[in-house]
Amino acid sequence: MMRFTLPRDIYYGKGSMEQLKSIKGERAVLVLGGGSMRKFGFVDKALDYLKAAGIEVKLIEGVEPDPSVETVLRGAEVMRDFNPDWIIAMGGGSPIDAAKAMWVFYEHPKLSFDDIKDPFTIPELRSKAKFLAIPSTSGTATEVTAFSVITDYKTEIKYPLADFNITPDMAIVDSELAETMPPRLTAHTGMDALTHAIEAYVATLHSPFTDPLALKAIEMVKEYLAKSYDGDNVGREQMHYAQCMAGMAFSNALLGICHSMAHKTGAVFHIPHGCANAIYLPYVIEFNKKESLSRYAEIAKKIGLAGNTEEELVDSLINMIDEFNKKMGIPQTLKEYGIDKEKFDSSIDLIAERAIADACTGSNPRKINKDEMKKIFRCAYDGTKVDF
Repeated sequence: MMRFTLPRDIYYGKGSMEQLKSIKGERAVLVLGGGSMRKFGFVDKALDYLKAAGIEVKLIEGVEPDPSVETVLRGAEVMRDFNPDWIIAMGGGSPIDAAKAMWVFYEHPKLSFDDIKDPFTIPELRSKAKFLAIPSTSGTATEVTAFSVITDYKTEIKYPLADFNITPDMAIVDSELAETMPPRLTAHTGMDALTHAIEAYVATLHSPFTDPLALKAIEMVKEYLAKSYDGDNVGREQMHYAQCMAGMAFSNALLGICHSMAHKTGAVFHIPHGCANAIYLPYVIEFNKKESLSRYAEIAKKIGLAGNTEEELVDSLINMIDEFNKKMGIPQTLKEYGIDKEKFDSSIDLIAERAIADACTGSNPRKINKDEMKKIFRCAYDGTKVDF
C-alpha cells in the first residue's frame, strides 16, 4: 500500500494572502526569518489580516538560514507559553522548516531531537494547533511537503526530518512574495525546484499520482526559470506554482542522492542548498542513468529536448541543466565554487558516509556504496565525467 498526502487546502494567486482573514482561531504564532518579509510590508499585511480574523498574534522572528536545533527548541518554548491554535510560518524554506519542527516540540515537549531525527518517527500532531505556510521563495516547496531540514551545528549534520504528520494543513502560495527575491536566490531556489521534480520522477516511490506533477513542474521550470531570473513577474508567478507542484511530487515519491549530497556538504562547506543541488545534479544523473535511463529520457522527450536515442535525450537533459547553471552564474564544480582542496580531501570520507546514511538515499533509483559516493563527490569537485 502506498500513500499520497497533501495539505487540505492550497490557496494561490496574487493577493491570496488575504485568505488569512478567513481562518478560525484565537491565537497564532507567526514564525519569520531574517527580516525581508517585514522590509517588504508582508508582515504588517499578515498582521492586519489576522487582526481582521480576530486572532491574537505573537511573533517568532530571526530564524537563521539552515535553522538550528537550538532555534527550534527556543521557538517551541515560546509556543508552549503562548498556547497558539495556529502556527503560521512565512518566508523562505528556513522559517517554515523551523516552524514545523517547533510544532512537534510544542505538542510533545518531552521529546528530544534524537527522538525524531530518523524518518517517520514524529508522533501525531494537531491536538493543540494547525499549521499554515506562506512561502516567499520558489524552491523548497516546504509549504506542501512532509519534510523539514534542521541543522545540528555541533556535529555539522543537516537532518531532513521526514513524516507526513508535519505536512501543513494549509498553504498560501502568493506570488507577490516571490517577486521580492534577488537574482541569486531566484537561481538557487529555481534549481532546487528542478532537482525536486527530476529526482521525484526517477525515485523508487514514484507513482501515477506523482509523475504528472513532476513532469509538469519540469516543463514549467524549463519555460519560466530564465524569465524569473531576469525579473519577469509572470515568470516569478509561474515558477512559484512550478516549485509547489514539484514539492507535491517529491513529498510523496521522495528524492535521491543529489539531495543527500547537498544536505551533507551544505552543513560542512556551507553551500546554499539549491546551489549544491544545481552543482551535483548532472553528475547524479550520469550515475543513475545506468538504472533509470528510460525515465530520464522520458523527461527530456516530454520537454522537447533533442535526441534520437535515450542516451542522446539524457545528454540533452544534462546539457540543459548545465546551460541553466551557466546563465545564472552557478558554479559547475565544487572547485569552481571555492571549496579548498585540502579541506575537501580531509572531509570526503565523512561527507560520503553521512550522505549514504541520509534519509534521501534510500529512494535513489540506483543503489550506491560509500566508495561510489566518494567517486561522485570527486567528479563534482574536479568536473570529471561519472563513468562507473
